[in-house]
Amino acid sequence: MTEPVSLRWLGMRDYEPTWRRMQALTDGRDANSRDQIWFLQHPPVFTLGMAASREHLLAPGDIPVVAIDRGGQVTYHGPGQLVIYPLIDLRRRKLGVRDLVTALEMAVCDTAAGYGIAASPRADAPGVYVDGRKLASVGLRIRRGCSYHGLAFNVAMDLEPFARINPCGFAGLEVTQLEDLGAPTDLRQVAEDLLPHLLRRLGYPSGLSLIQASSSESL
Repeated sequence: MTEPVSLRWLGMRDYEPTWRRMQALTDGRDANSRDQIWFLQHPPVFTLGMAASREHLLAPGDIPVVAIDRGGQVTYHGPGQLVIYPLIDLRRRKLGVRDLVTALEMAVCDTAAGYGIAASPRADAPGVYVDGRKLASVGLRIRRGCSYHGLAFNVAMDLEPFARINPCGFAGLEVTQLEDLGAPTDLRQVAEDLLPHLLRRLGYPSGLSLIQASSSESL
């Protein structure tokens, strides 16, 4: 029996080819296409959402800047950040956009709770926060009833590039990560710990496993 969702551990992947592949998969889907959730990390890059103002890009320096088609403002991706891209037919799963955002946020909160960390979403700004500092960001695009882009969860990374932007358009917003909160720092372990919470929140069967993709495997 084919599982309802393919769970792929992709390791380190360049940002722009990954984004373009998400677009292509979304445009090529039909009613029978299997959902996918990708788990990965990116080399350093700033991304600007469709609503982004470049005034929030303070001093990017040598880090590339890519204007993309998700919602939201500017954020940073880099090594040590767990990125999760849900490529989901929302209509088939009977999920609204808010349902997906909540599922992503609460999967992070559930994972953090397992590490003894009290994390929570905010009504006025998508994402997950610990004592007012941002632990994870959410930004999505919905096209033809299907989602792409997703979640960025700070695990064990160099946080300095966040000082070069107003994260998510909020001047002075502080960020945090699992490493600074005394939690596990291995991305694959964190992905494995988060996975059952995400599956439950999205209504998929429990017990599904991440599939390791080779570094040379195309998306």
